[in-house]
Amino acid sequence: MVIKKRCLLWDWTNTKNCPQMMDKVDFHGPFVSVSNWNTWYPTELKHRAPFRPMVRLEAQLSGQDWQNILDSTEAIIHYFNEPERANISAQHAADLWHRQMVPLRKSKGKKLVSPSCSNDQAGQAWIADFMGRVRNSPPNYLGLHYYGTKGSEAIGFIQSMHKKFPKQKVIVSEIACISRNYHDVLNFTVQVTNWLDQQDWVAEYGWFGCMEHPADNFVSPAAQLMKPDGKFTDLMNRIMHDQPMKV
Repeated sequence: MVIKKRCLLWDWTNTKNCPQMMDKVDFHGPFVSVSNWNTWYPTELKHRAPFRPMVRLEAQLSGQDWQNILDSTEAIIHYFNEPERANISAQHAADLWHRQMVPLRKSKGKKLVSPSCSNDQAGQAWIADFMGRVRNSPPNYLGLHYYGTKGSEAIGFIQSMHKKFPKQKVIVSEIACISRNYHDVLNFTVQVTNWLDQQDWVAEYGWFGCMEHPADNFVSPAAQLMKPDGKFTDLMNRIMHDQPMKV
């Protein structure tokens, strides 16, 4: 039986540059959903899998972006992407949460993902502050990010965050190895993927990222799921097809 927990992190630029590659994604395997860090639907998905709209920053709470959320028929909505690095306070995020996000659950039945913070100390402190401020209207899922070089440390972090907030299932909305060595990246990805698939409290997880070029100098070119010409890498094909994954 296929365990479907993997979210395809499909960069928004793919919709313009290489939308045809979505036709080559196998949605009969472990992929369960698609996210593009935006509220708008990537038309090349063609409803072959659920889409996960994201209110990435405060700007998406108004205008066309917010209308996209109001009009969306998707079941799960992500709220804020690394807000601690965008100078959004936990108090302000909580105020906006109660004003705009919680009504989506009450009136439209949406399930809500907490802000996904980085795994550093600042990120951990921010999400703890936020969760304390929304305890009366908590998220359905705890959103997490993790970047590092050791699979055991990634597992330890995810476990520790689940222990802090055990009432929410976890969605790891971004994760990747930042080693520049592909063998290290593959070992990390195999170890963590196989572990995540076996945790019943992990709802989804997404490997960063499917895009033609690395997003910045922090992420590793060795962990890319797409080549500069838009074709899929070996790692992408393994994540898309293999369960359990093997080195």
